[in-house]
Formats: sequence, C-alpha cells, structure tokens
Amino acid sequence: MTYLTLPQPGRRIAVGDSKTILQAALDAGIAYPHSCRSGRCGACKSRLVSGHVELGKHSPFALSEQDRADGFILACRAVPSDDVVVEWLAEAFAAQPAEAQKAEVVAIERMTHDILSIRLALADRTSFRFAAGQYLSLAVPGAPARNYSMASRPNEELVELHVRAVPGGLTSGRIHASLAAGDTVQIDGPAGSAYLREVHSGPIVALAGGSGLAPIKSIVETALHQGMAQPIHVYFGVRAERDLYLVEHFRALERQFRNLSFMPVLSQTASDGWRNGFVADALAQDHSDLTGAKAYVAGPPAMVDSCLAALGALGVHAFDIHADVFFTPEGSDNNGA
Repeated sequence: MTYLTLPQPGRRIAVGDSKTILQAALDAGIAYPHSCRSGRCGACKSRLVSGHVELGKHSPFALSEQDRADGFILACRAVPSDDVVVEWLAEAFAAQPAEAQKAEVVAIERMTHDILSIRLALADRTSFRFAAGQYLSLAVPGAPARNYSMASRPNEELVELHVRAVPGGLTSGRIHASLAAGDTVQIDGPAGSAYLREVHSGPIVALAGGSGLAPIKSIVETALHQGMAQPIHVYFGVRAERDLYLVEHFRALERQFRNLSFMPVLSQTASDGWRNGFVADALAQDHSDLTGAKAYVAGPPAMVDSCLAALGALGVHAFDIHADVFFTPEGSDNNGA
C-alpha cells in the first residue's frame, strides 16, 4: 500500500492503485485546492517534498519544465510510485466544507436555444456558504450527478445555475426535457478554487465561453456590489448570435458601474453589431500589458487554453489566473454535462 502524507491538514492516507494525489485527498474528505482536474489550470500545483510520482499529461502553462525540475507537481495528474509527502501551494479554500442537501426548483428560464437558468431554494440555505465562482454537484432522479457553477451571488437567497444541453449528456438532457418548477433535486457542495479573490486591488479580467458565463456572472457581480473599484474587463465568447445571453443585463451593469466593460465576441458566425473572432484574440487586441491583474476564466478546454496563453503573454502571472474548465461527458465529469 502506498501512503500520501499532507503536512498542512496533518493527514496520512492510503492511495489506491492508479489514483491521483488529488483524488485520494478528496476521497478522504480533504479540501485540497483544485479546479479543472485536467492539468490545465495549475490550481493544484504542489511541492513534492519526498517520494516519487508518475505525472500525466498536462499543460506547460500549468506546470513548466522548470517547475518540474524545481520539484513541483500537479496533484490532479500525479500518481504516487511510492510513499510521498506533498504540500500544496494555493491558499486555503474560502468557503465551508461541502455537504449534501435537498433543494426545490423554484423557476426555470430559457436563456438560449440550449441553456436553461435554474433557480433553487435550498432546504438549508444558511449552511451553504460558497465563494463567487465556485460550483456544486447537482443530482436529478435517473441521471448521474454533474457539476454546475453558481451564477448567483453568495448573499442571494436563491441559487442560480446555468445548464447547457450537452449532446449525449444524460443529466443535462433530462434537465432540459423534464425538470420543472416544484421538483426536488439533490445538491452537494460547494467546491472549486476558481473563486473571487476579494483582497485583490489590481485589474480584473473575466473571460467566459458559453455557459461559463455563470461563474463569471457571480464573480463580477460580487466584486461590483462589494465596492471593488478597479477596472473589470469581461469578455464573453460564443459561436453565433443565438448563443448570446444576459447581454442587456451586463449592459445595465456597465451603466451602473463605470469600472466595468463588457465585450461579447462571436467566433464562428459574423453578425452586424457584434465583434467577431476568438476571446483570446480580442483580449490581446485590446490590451498590451495586464501585469498585476487577476484573471478568471471559465469555458470549454480549447477556449481556456488559448486564454491562458494570451494572459501569460500579457504579463499575468500563473498564480493570478483562476480557471474552471467546462467539459463534455467524453472529457470529464466536471462542469457542464
């Protein structure tokens, strides 16, 4: 049996065959800092104090060759070869530990042809304390649990989720086909480390793709309503005009808060009145230096990867980028299926 020692929580746990350090820690109830679980974001970057690991495929942005030479690993990609001691680098989670409870569907609103807004009244709202940008696990009868980010602010009574109908997705398909107001669902959460860093005073860059607008909405609205006065740049990337939603909502926020800018970008279908291209390219065209900024990125893998590269080229440090990758069922069980 291989053992994992984590000095920060003071735990020593057994690691099963082929299990990553992150999964072993989460299975043991340890709130290990993480986000994408796919080696892309770097949220689970850790120091390998002793022992050896097999490191799976990952983004060079999340863990460079120099990082590896310096003894760093990604917990979500690292499988211990022998007993290991590991220390995570990220700050401790801001929210309370996850817990399960029932929730009632209060309202369902169609946002686009394939995205629904679901508003939930939790059985015990006071115990569900999340940070803007985090997600929960949602289970509906007859389908596996899936992760969806909160679009509402942490101080709002109802919890809002944006659910995209993923082709072949059992859970999202059932939600779109049959979920109705008055239904009871099961939630578990919160989780995720791509949450708003409220003590940051530099610029904020928020990049969303598709239903990735949900956590970005929570982050941006929370920052604005808490009086964070630094420039906040929001880019919302979709394929075509029919995929846009909440545009007027963000336009109204622009009028209310002078420090906010909102830019929709269409990647596949040119349309009069809208900017065309990719979010990462629009960001690079609009800014020459973003040193000192915090960036929050949420969307599909290709979009996130391109944005991470663009942010790095603009001077944003890896530890200032917080990413949430929305996968299809074929890619992962993280946000969106």
